Amino acid sequence: MVEDGGQNLVANNLSAEEWLSRAQGLVPRALEKAREVKGFPGRWKMIISKLEQIPTRLSDLSSHPCFSKNALCKEQLQAVSKTLNEAIELAECCVKEKFEGKLRMQSDLDSLSGKLDLNLRDCGLLIKTGVLGEVSLPLAEQEAAADHGNIRELLARLQIGHLEAKHKALDCLVEVMKDDEKSVLAVLGRSNIAALVQLLTATSPRIREKTVTVICWLAESGSCENWLVSEGVLPPLIRLVESGNAVSREKATISLQRLSMSAETARSIVGHGGVRPLIEICQTGDSVMQSAAACTLKNISAVPEVRQALSEEGIIKVMINLLDCGALLRSKEYAADCLQNLTLSNDNLRRCVISEGGIRSLLDYLDGPLPQESAVGALRNLVGVISVDVLVSLGLLPRLVHVLKSGSLGAQKAAASAICLICSSTEMKRLVGESGCIPLLIKMLEAKSNNAREVAAQAISSLMTLSHNCREVKRDDKSVPNLVVLLDPSPQNTAKKYAISCLSLLSSSKKCKKLMISYGAIGYLKKLTEMDIPGAKKLLERLERGKLKSFFSK
Repeated sequence: MVEDGGQNLVANNLSAEEWLSRAQGLVPRALEKAREVKGFPGRWKMIISKLEQIPTRLSDLSSHPCFSKNALCKEQLQAVSKTLNEAIELAECCVKEKFEGKLRMQSDLDSLSGKLDLNLRDCGLLIKTGVLGEVSLPLAEQEAAADHGNIRELLARLQIGHLEAKHKALDCLVEVMKDDEKSVLAVLGRSNIAALVQLLTATSPRIREKTVTVICWLAESGSCENWLVSEGVLPPLIRLVESGNAVSREKATISLQRLSMSAETARSIVGHGGVRPLIEICQTGDSVMQSAAACTLKNISAVPEVRQALSEEGIIKVMINLLDCGALLRSKEYAADCLQNLTLSNDNLRRCVISEGGIRSLLDYLDGPLPQESAVGALRNLVGVISVDVLVSLGLLPRLVHVLKSGSLGAQKAAASAICLICSSTEMKRLVGESGCIPLLIKMLEAKSNNAREVAAQAISSLMTLSHNCREVKRDDKSVPNLVVLLDPSPQNTAKKYAISCLSLLSSSKKCKKLMISYGAIGYLKKLTEMDIPGAKKLLERLERGKLKSFFSK
């Protein structure tokens, strides 16, 4: 069907059979006239070859059992008839050489050739999409109906017909998806996705807005990301992020947020120039768009090989600003996540974060009521390229205490890991011990996560090499029982060696040795000795000597 959108071809009382008969009658007339033309031989030769294919396509349509009942068939036959009439008229003009000029006629013939291509393609699609098996109302009646017509046909209309017809189908599809998104997803095919992607570049802003709304639903459904990307959705989405209206920009940004969860797609977004418009939204967009853009950039920053490209676009300064001034809490979280990713393995990017004032922003962010892992992780990543004295002077230790008290388990793990990194000197161990971290780390030994228990035990083990800290661990009633539990020989328990180290330092205390024995440390240590775990045998011997002395003292 011709994409002129200017005529309502449906408003006709002829039946599908009558339109078929009309089209079949027009084909030989069009071929006869076309073969009489002497001028423009190359163009007419191509037009004739396309006219010769029409009878087969008409036969395919008419042989379908639901041919006469489907509105799309009738509309398609009307479009074919209109194109055939145009071919006859142009052929007569060429035969009589009554036309305005060669260039104008060449343009008209090229247009006719394009319409024939579209007619042939649409006839084939009617068979291919399977919609002929669905009896349905004409589109004009669908719009007024209580239900929104058959979903398969609506999807087919996105591929078949002139632009205005596609627009009407899109309107219906938007309404259907509001009420019954699952039914649309159940019958969606790759060809429908391709048709939607093509509509993202329509000249009408209204069509683009409605199309990207549907695309956003599909992306968020999580059921067809691969189809969307393979059908080329990224470039038009990025262009809408750059220059669409408010609704289109928001929906396009949210679509990219969902699609960027794939590392391969994240790389493609960078390759198609998507970073700059996303960064601009982080600086100027409303709160919803800002959050979606920040999340997309966070997802992209998880791909190591594109981090330098992100930095060159100025992402570090933008993320630090977002951390300070983001409109939504989740925007700040995404900014912290992004900074953590960027500082994972690149000293140049770490130094850039430091030079842009990122440490102070990360520390200020940790003052919130629910400090998250990413900000602590980013600070931990920066420890290697900045003096620990500077971190302490900026207030790192009280923030770590706050995280160990109030943060998520992931944040607590990152805080314990940071403590392990900064405790490289006696003075630093003293400061950490005096900050109040030790009781919180001992409590963390009770966590359900193996990794959390391991890093907490590692931090305690490092701190206990200072006698003052060791005495504080001894004074905590939970230290020995929590550490003995970590002697469990099971492979899942990765904290064994640190638990042995801590208990060995505590074993000089008679009280602690008695507690270890009473909580079953000897049984655990015998198994660990058999497994050749370092330090287990020596600690076992100490405890057994202590047990023997206790026996004889009785």
